[in-house]
Amino acid sequence: MHFLVSGLFCQIKPAKFTDEMKSEMREKIKDATRHAWAGYKQYAWGYDDLRPLTKTGKNWYKTTVLMTPVDSYDTFVMLGLDKEANEAKDLILSKLVINTDNEVQIFEISIRILAGLITAYELNGETRMLSMATELADRMLPAFNTPTGMPYRFINLKTGKLRDSINNPAEIGTLLLEFGKLSKLTGNIKYYNAAKKAILSVYNKRSKLDLVGERINVVTGEWKSNVSHISGYIDSYYEYLHKGWLLFGDKDFKSAFVKHNKAIKRHLLSKTSNGWFLHHVNMHTGKVLQTKYGALDAFYAGLCALEGDVATAMEIQKANYYMWTKFNMEPEEFNFSNDSITNASYILRPENIESCFYLYRKTRMAEYLWMAKVIIEDIIRNCKTETAFASIKNVSTLEKHNSMESFFFAETLKYAYLIFAPDSAADLDKLVFNTEAHPFKIDSKK
Repeated sequence: MHFLVSGLFCQIKPAKFTDEMKSEMREKIKDATRHAWAGYKQYAWGYDDLRPLTKTGKNWYKTTVLMTPVDSYDTFVMLGLDKEANEAKDLILSKLVINTDNEVQIFEISIRILAGLITAYELNGETRMLSMATELADRMLPAFNTPTGMPYRFINLKTGKLRDSINNPAEIGTLLLEFGKLSKLTGNIKYYNAAKKAILSVYNKRSKLDLVGERINVVTGEWKSNVSHISGYIDSYYEYLHKGWLLFGDKDFKSAFVKHNKAIKRHLLSKTSNGWFLHHVNMHTGKVLQTKYGALDAFYAGLCALEGDVATAMEIQKANYYMWTKFNMEPEEFNFSNDSITNASYILRPENIESCFYLYRKTRMAEYLWMAKVIIEDIIRNCKTETAFASIKNVSTLEKHNSMESFFFAETLKYAYLIFAPDSAADLDKLVFNTEAHPFKIDSKK
């Protein structure tokens, strides 16, 4: 028998997770994906997102950028949902317009739309996808024209007007894979150069402890927040340094990641009986400021597994799973020193499942399949609606919230499927997932 223990959760399960059980889980996830897409088609066709409770569509900006179809397409392909993939593809090719009077957040548009178009091109060879990706990147490039090379947060795609010079490491650094991959596909190095300069500019502003802060002025290079952690505003900056090395073979990214990662493990880890959490510190002194941890932080277990530190990854995933089972579902954020919830929402985030995926691939331990099964079945049971799936307003009450972001398709459902799929469905020697789980093919000639 196999004991799966996390905090107050203790359940005896068979040690073996059979091929038949994996197949059942894959079908369950495919059904969930079809259900969510059917709701989008019926009530939000052509919009960015579906509001599942009111059965209405929602756009992020003045006009749609087709967030859900672009984010969903490669998930449909990887799950073998050909009908849904063709529907998304046809909508993108017929309705997506880049040159619109939209002031967009460069980070979100890059990881979702730019990445989704690039991956679509790599999957189907449709040159119009690559043309749209190139136009989109060209319209965002002026944001990088700062004294530091770090971009503004917002740009108007039609006018080029910039806004918000106070950016953060995640939004500055989490452009590298997308812009760099576009350079590989087009042969134009300008995208890679801009993104590399931006992420290394953040690295060069690190403290003597080799940590970065939460917010920085992209014009002056002055830190506006000295708080350091692996949560939102910083998280995927670290992720992209390592994945930039994997995708491009650029040693500058490898050395930067190694230095940062040593500092993270030295200054941010809190080792508890419930697993290893990560706290918030002052980037200059290392003084602990807060013991907050949340859904976004859960990615770090997967990153540790991906880069080869399985022992640390296992301890952090123990904490991640404790967070999930302690509160019905994981809260957006809680204080791990006293188990008090500081943000009770669950917005269909993928990071806990993502870390299970990477750990299973590295260890082949059935424990991570069982963890993923519990998490996925909790999502289906608690978040499914007549129409699609809805976020949870409060994990204590399981009251639903009128939101289903596109990353539910791009990441949550994809990782949920892939952990139970054969390795060939996502060969980690041949591809790297961006932070929105869009797979980029590794160039064998890098």
